[in-house]
Amino acid sequence: MLAPRFWSNPPGRPGLLAHLLSPLAWLWAAVTRRRLARPPAARLGVPVICIGNVTAGGAGKTPVTIALAQRLTARGIAVHVVSRGHGGSLEGPVRVDPTRHTAAEVGDEPLLLAAFVPVWIARDRAAAGRAAEAAGARVVLMDDGLQNPDLAKDLSIVVVDGGFGFGNGRVIPAGPLREPVAAGLARAHLLLVIGEPAERASFRTAWPDIPLPVAEGRLAPLETGMDWTGLKSLAFAGIGRPEKFFATLAGLGADIVATRSFADHEPFEPRLLARLEAEATARGAQLVTTEKDAVRLPASFRPKTLVLPVRLDLADWTPVDAAISRLGIGA
Repeated sequence: MLAPRFWSNPPGRPGLLAHLLSPLAWLWAAVTRRRLARPPAARLGVPVICIGNVTAGGAGKTPVTIALAQRLTARGIAVHVVSRGHGGSLEGPVRVDPTRHTAAEVGDEPLLLAAFVPVWIARDRAAAGRAAEAAGARVVLMDDGLQNPDLAKDLSIVVVDGGFGFGNGRVIPAGPLREPVAAGLARAHLLLVIGEPAERASFRTAWPDIPLPVAEGRLAPLETGMDWTGLKSLAFAGIGRPEKFFATLAGLGADIVATRSFADHEPFEPRLLARLEAEATARGAQLVTTEKDAVRLPASFRPKTLVLPVRLDLADWTPVDAAISRLGIGA
């Protein structure tokens, strides 16, 4: 399901439903706190860098993981990613093969990431980490692992959407937080704020006392040679915050005649795709979606859909490079 609107309320005005759901939020936080109190199940012989967040989805972890993998790879460092494979059916550990696996088997994010670096998925993140190390990884990137205690982490980067921040400041289901902000940041080494300059400035104003180094950046459309200006588009997305994708497409000059939002990782069933295609045809529009959504499309539907990829554009890599250099692997 899509995130409830009251999750976006200001922290000082979380909303009536947030108050009513507070007992369940307390229980969620308690279970998370108890799980994280366990010692790590494994410590690898290579550095583990965790890219996670405090909120449920939509922060931009996947572009951050891609950017970090590319930056380390450019320095000759063998990087592998480990992931739970959310939404996939395979238990693992298994190395993701984009020519053989589907998103239904390994999850959409691992399938997307596997186009850049080796990716291992497993319900047991420690098993995935050991498989990556055995296969030659010199650095392991742990995708979405801040609340997972399986692997000991050497560097934890928390990603936050500058425009959304920490939502209404409440824990699931009363708000979007996987755990209280203070608890999540206490285990982190770096906060990466993603958004346009005004959004990042607004976040820094709302949260002036972040107790760790802060880096800032934005998600910028990848230059592919595609001219989006005036393109009559029906945009659809099943990501954490679909409105971010729609705004990016509109900013490129596309003529968006309709938008369709789906839950993060939602499977694209044949009936749903048939409805999208019929609506686009009736409106004389081109279907457009995100990279992460595209990997969940059946092969027969992909030629009918244009993809707008985005990449991380950091204002200054210095805080990230400094954190990495402390691991002794170069920056």
